[in-house]
Amino acid sequence: MFIIKQNDNLPSMEVQFLDPEGNPLNLELCGVRFHMMDSYGVVVLNKEVVVTDVQNGKVKVPWLDGETSETGLFLGEFKINLPDGNRLTIPNNGYFRISIVSEVPYKE
Repeated sequence: MFIIKQNDNLPSMEVQFLDPEGNPLNLELCGVRFHMMDSYGVVVLNKEVVVTDVQNGKVKVPWLDGETSETGLFLGEFKINLPDGNRLTIPNNGYFRISIVSEVPYKE
């Protein structure tokens, strides 16, 4: 489970994609998006990710202002558009769990 505090934008969510044999998935010429939905099934995020290592299938989801403002448990997945036109969803047997934890209320 990935955990981040409400209204924070660090740390980024970092993931490495592996094939069924455990080898890194080459992301050359691939488009990768991250989708996240809330506990009601409403999509709250649909964005491109940053590929940090093409050959070793590493990506990160940088959080922008407002993307962690709602607290709770969220489910996420990555959609990879392959160069041959095929699509791959990771994970294909469930979801990544993302917990956005409430911050302590404060006044500025």
